[in-house]
Amino acid sequence: MPQPFELPQFYVPYPARLNPHLEGAREHSKAWARDLTMIEGSGIWEESDFDSHDYALLCAYTHPDASGPELDLVTDWYVWVFFFDDHFLDIFKRTQDMSGAKQYLDRLTAFMPVDLTQPVPEPTNQVEAGLADLWARTVPAMSDGWRRRFQESTHYLLEESLWELDNISAGRISNPVEYIEMRRKVGGAPWSANLIEHAAGAEVPDVIAASRPMRVLRDTFADGVHLRNDLFSYQRETEEEGELANAVLVLEHFLGLDAQQAAERVNDLLTSRLQQFEHTAFTEVEPLFQQYGLGPQERADVFAYVKGLQDWQSGGHEWHMRSSRYMNGASDRSRSAGVLAGPTGLGTSAAQILGSLAATMPQRARSFTHVPHQRVGWVERAEIHMPFPTRLSPHLDTSRQHNREWSQRMGLLGPEPGFPVPGGLWNEEKLGDYDFTLCAAGIHPDATVDELNLTADWLTWGTYGDDYYPIVFGRAGDMSAARITTERFKLFMPLDASPGSVPPPLTALERSLADLWRRTAGPMTPDARRKFRATIEDMCESWLWELANQKQNRVPDPVDYIEMRRKTFGSDLTMSLSRIGHGDALSEEIYRSRPVRNMESAAADFACLINDVYSYQKEIEFEGEIHNAVLVVQNFLDCEPQEAMDVVGDLMAARMREFQHITETQLPALFDEFDLDPAARTALADYAQELRDWLSGILTWHDGCNRYKEETLRRHFPHVAAAQSAAPGGSGGLLPWRTPSGIGTSAARLPSLLAAGR
Repeated sequence: MPQPFELPQFYVPYPARLNPHLEGAREHSKAWARDLTMIEGSGIWEESDFDSHDYALLCAYTHPDASGPELDLVTDWYVWVFFFDDHFLDIFKRTQDMSGAKQYLDRLTAFMPVDLTQPVPEPTNQVEAGLADLWARTVPAMSDGWRRRFQESTHYLLEESLWELDNISAGRISNPVEYIEMRRKVGGAPWSANLIEHAAGAEVPDVIAASRPMRVLRDTFADGVHLRNDLFSYQRETEEEGELANAVLVLEHFLGLDAQQAAERVNDLLTSRLQQFEHTAFTEVEPLFQQYGLGPQERADVFAYVKGLQDWQSGGHEWHMRSSRYMNGASDRSRSAGVLAGPTGLGTSAAQILGSLAATMPQRARSFTHVPHQRVGWVERAEIHMPFPTRLSPHLDTSRQHNREWSQRMGLLGPEPGFPVPGGLWNEEKLGDYDFTLCAAGIHPDATVDELNLTADWLTWGTYGDDYYPIVFGRAGDMSAARITTERFKLFMPLDASPGSVPPPLTALERSLADLWRRTAGPMTPDARRKFRATIEDMCESWLWELANQKQNRVPDPVDYIEMRRKTFGSDLTMSLSRIGHGDALSEEIYRSRPVRNMESAAADFACLINDVYSYQKEIEFEGEIHNAVLVVQNFLDCEPQEAMDVVGDLMAARMREFQHITETQLPALFDEFDLDPAARTALADYAQELRDWLSGILTWHDGCNRYKEETLRRHFPHVAAAQSAAPGGSGGLLPWRTPSGIGTSAARLPSLLAAGR
């Protein structure tokens, strides 16, 4: 059977190495699988299937330094997970039995107790028996923190199979953002990352396990594993299994490409995710050591874990090239990127590295060579379909007056000591142009006047901080001061909500935060207060991520950008304000459920992209920003701004369709799945309606305020307008105080140097 496309040239920057205990693992894993009747009796695999898939070879490549017994254990885990996938496909995907699939998956959770004194049920099939055996052999040697993480990743691996089944049943191809997020869980790479800790004998310290750098390492590792697998498994999944969860198929459908073009784009994304892994490992991991006071052994464990993730990527590629399970009958050019492919065959992967690096250098370089303050010219804004009407609060005018007075009283308007721009960041004219109360009135149309005031003030505080960080810390490149400022915010958000525990504020940001926290967190339960504070901390931490990128003049990776954009936009913060009104009607289990999480993500992405579409000129031309979806897409696809704007518009439409699909189809099913009582059903339906109001209100604000209009921008950024007029041809260019520095940014200084020479 001919292949549907030629495999692309892959970015493989690390040599693959083979574990010397391979033959022992092959012998052991076959005996283990036979004892559990996974082969010769299961109806799923014959011995010839097992031999040709060669999972021991996969593990010998991906864990080259594991001991013999450890390689046996890890191989058994992979035999189990692949058997589960094929078993689930045979029983439930082909029959599309959603009810039976859920019961099957719910029962598997009982075989993964964190507390090993808890009894487990009697296994009734090969999957249950294998999980019970492996859990007992694996988790006793690890900490409680690792057990919880491994249980969670295994649970997600199992649960998200329902997402694939749901899409197959509906004949539905997901959009790229939804696909990447869900694929991480159903694909199992986060689960593989946990096993790397076990195989390397190097646990990630629990204190940093949830930090952004470690999360990004895990997520980029997962994306790399899954995107590579999608390229190799496309033919098997689309022609034999009727599978719709494949990145090549997703991009074919979303971008209107043929299979070869889509495969090349998927490979570009794979390369981008691997380079994001490297960037995070080199620039973000080591600062964690100092921040959390890790000792020498803990630091060594983290480095061993990072090395284990790298080994897995290279080893996984080699196995895909050799396993009969996948489409791999391509020429040797697919082994790695490069014009001069060099030698091929076992033991030659190191010879491919130089060509791999050279061939992917243009893609990497593009991320560091954007010239700030370019004139963007005419770019037609993407069409935005809004199916929900906007209702405005009757308290709009009253709240506008309050917001002006509050902003003045907090010191957000006018000069501030130590501020680098004369006159301060904002004044009353700017606040009037920004009109945050209009946004509040749209997203909370049924709020009381006090609730509306609170929402408007939070929107004002978050936007002030978002404007403040690039000017105060970005110009100077002072990450230490930015970190200290961010850490100090916690002092003004005490979890006991006691006013006496708050120190005197030093800045307008601290003063206004202390006031908002007192008004918001005071009536909350301790648990709700802790979760609400986390949303604010996440937003402020995301500003540091933006500063770090700005310092390096680095346009972010598209996946990293979308996921961080939810935080920089403050989506969780404003959604949390909506949740407050529901009290205890909805349990955390409901909020954590797949449909509710996906509903929130789809809404957040649509809202963030609205902002990026409207703010494109403001951010690129007047602020010299690099954090805008249009620019990110333009950089990644190496296309013109209008094409990038159109792609962002398509993505917005896809996220709106996803939001509607969830609210109209999946939420009603959730009512029955959790057997919700009438009060909980009403609360969840109300929450979905509040998100509809949130979306329509945000669009109405962007249309109605003056923050993004060109004539307003020229008033608010006179120094940029003057510099553009003075530049040759009026084309604009770098302003002296925005010139980036650091590796990869020298090209960004060329326009200024040429202008000076003239």
